Amino acid sequence: MIEVFKTNVEDGEQALRLVSLIHKNFNNYSANFDLEDCDRILRVECRHGMVESNSLVYLLHHHGYDAEVLEDTVHPLHFYARHSAIARMETG
Repeated sequence: MIEVFKTNVEDGEQALRLVSLIHKNFNNYSANFDLEDCDRILRVECRHGMVESNSLVYLLHHHGYDAEVLEDTVHPLHFYARHSAIARMETG
């Protein structure tokens, strides 16, 4: 399972420190940051089971960073465009 978080991590040094901390505290997790994204994304994959979102948020807060689960949303226009394209393919 993969969980995506919005964070306030500002630079690569902070991100590397936090990834190391996550890997140390959660053996089955693989974590990485996308600091180019406006939400300064943290992606966490759990190889076996579910990502413990609350524990991860607590860990980051304990070290002075904000993190919140980024809800999986689909923009209505993207949904409409995708389903319109599928409908056109089906009708030929």
